[in-house]
Amino acid sequence: MITIRLSTRIAAPRERVFDLTRSIDLHTRSLSWTREVPVAGRTSGLIGLGETVTWRAWHLGVRQRLTSRISAYDRPAYFQDVMVRGAFAWMEHDHWFDATPDGGTVLRDEFRFAAPLGVLGRIAETVVLRRYMTRFLERRNAVIKSVAESDEWTQFLRE
Repeated sequence: MITIRLSTRIAAPRERVFDLTRSIDLHTRSLSWTREVPVAGRTSGLIGLGETVTWRAWHLGVRQRLTSRISAYDRPAYFQDVMVRGAFAWMEHDHWFDATPDGGTVLRDEFRFAAPLGVLGRIAETVVLRRYMTRFLERRNAVIKSVAESDEWTQFLRE
């Protein structure tokens, strides 16, 4: 099992950051380099508690499908998505949104996963997947930060 923890400081209100993080449309844009597109479940707008989305994407040169479900939800402080079906043996992603005194937000991610295939999967986790998934999450958070701190957020949300 691998755990990745990230913290991203965003100069925007936590309600905005929370909603942008659960925007299917922004997710699609932020991961265009993987050709990730929603193909089932919630395919646009804001995903909520109990809803699923199935993504089709290319990761590490392999076409994949991943279905995740929002399993916990406390707007605007926290939500969790878990893998229902996909390439990992299992996956959980916690998102926390901490308000800062200056009106900004600290987005904290804790991403936990295990690769399939026993010993071979554990080697892949250590050698390839940890770095790949860290970069994946960092790139996604950079787009969320950029959109939240500009007027672009209005393309994805109505406040």
